[in-house]
Amino acid sequence: MSVPQLNDEHRGEEILAVLDTAFGELLAADPAAFRVKFRKMAASAFAFYRGTASLFYHDLDAERHGGPYLDERTSRVWIHGDLHAENFGTYMDSNGRLVFNVNDFDEAYVGPFTWDLKRFAASVALIGYAKALSDGQIGELVTVYAAAYRERIHALATGAKSDEVPPFTLDTAQGPLLDALRDARSLTRFGLLDSMTEIRDFERRFAPGGGAVELDAATRYKVLAAFDGYLETLPDASLARPDSYRVKDVVGRRGIGIGSAGLPSYNILLEGHSDALENDVVIYIKQAQTPAVSRHITDPAVRDYFRHEGHRTVISQRALQAHADPWLGWTELDGSGQLVAEVSPYAVDLDWGDIDDPEEIALVVADLGRATATMHAAADDTSGESLVPFSTERAIDAAIAADEESLAPLLVDFAHTYGARARADHQTFLDLFRNGRIPGL
Repeated sequence: MSVPQLNDEHRGEEILAVLDTAFGELLAADPAAFRVKFRKMAASAFAFYRGTASLFYHDLDAERHGGPYLDERTSRVWIHGDLHAENFGTYMDSNGRLVFNVNDFDEAYVGPFTWDLKRFAASVALIGYAKALSDGQIGELVTVYAAAYRERIHALATGAKSDEVPPFTLDTAQGPLLDALRDARSLTRFGLLDSMTEIRDFERRFAPGGGAVELDAATRYKVLAAFDGYLETLPDASLARPDSYRVKDVVGRRGIGIGSAGLPSYNILLEGHSDALENDVVIYIKQAQTPAVSRHITDPAVRDYFRHEGHRTVISQRALQAHADPWLGWTELDGSGQLVAEVSPYAVDLDWGDIDDPEEIALVVADLGRATATMHAAADDTSGESLVPFSTERAIDAAIAADEESLAPLLVDFAHTYGARARADHQTFLDLFRNGRIPGL
């Protein structure tokens, strides 16, 4: 893609317009949360990039009408939507197995598979630049990612057995991925509960403080009604012990992260799979957001498939993630779609802070390429959903096979170009923010 001159005086207005479309309503409702969000985004070009998927897809918009490797099928693949290098980590799957994989599906939608690859490639350029890697080294890393993605997609398309393409677990992962899994294994449900709750009158309750907000009776009633609606969206297998869903306590919570600013959310404390207090479960209800990708996909069959954004988030995650969180479901509250999931005791994100050696980074990036391919391959005619009624791995494999040699150079060029664009945009955003130019703040 071509990048406008970095001193383009119109770019600042363009950034403000895109941010207003994406966040204007939420910002007006909770300016304080967005001041925190934007200060986090101001910290680095990568943090800015993380918080501006809307700007990224605005810039990619021309490609929705075509592009390399895109045809009728590969333009309509279930994609993550915000696939950057920090959206990977550990979770406990429905079989009780710790897995390292893609996480955070708030932006998931159906669109061109190359958009995920490009968003990841640009994030590698930003991380590499921050670690003072040369353009040549960054290009090599993106090439490694492209090759690993290509290899895994081809293996899946040609019928590789599960033991030939295993998930990343304590038995199969290596390096920083294995470190994250081992860190997750050292965590406990009791540790999570101890950080959020206390025992009062022989029963567990949420502890005050720590971002918890006490609810008035009317709000509590609405949240519990939404919880009842959520129960109807769970798979039948999740309801083995009905008392697991007995509510012990409800609180509001402040969502002020880069992705959750201004979105109302609540925590609910449940009995869990036994009467023992250490087996209690915390779930959250969070208003789901409009995914940035959806503003640039006009297919009514995609848009009309989802009841609301909560339904979209959950259906997308179940499609993209094998053996997803058994507590994952959706509901409605105050007319808005809500995502419901467990506050997992076993979630550890990939930490790039100590991954500095280019050879080690290359090993990690290769594994993330394989994870990306496995995710794209999961969400198709075998996922139980009818929205993508074909084998995505075969469609992607055939599209890449038609021009095998160009995939890596395409992603390398995009990584360098958009990485430079994001660094310049970050500086522009910083100047707008610090000089009071963002309306409403």
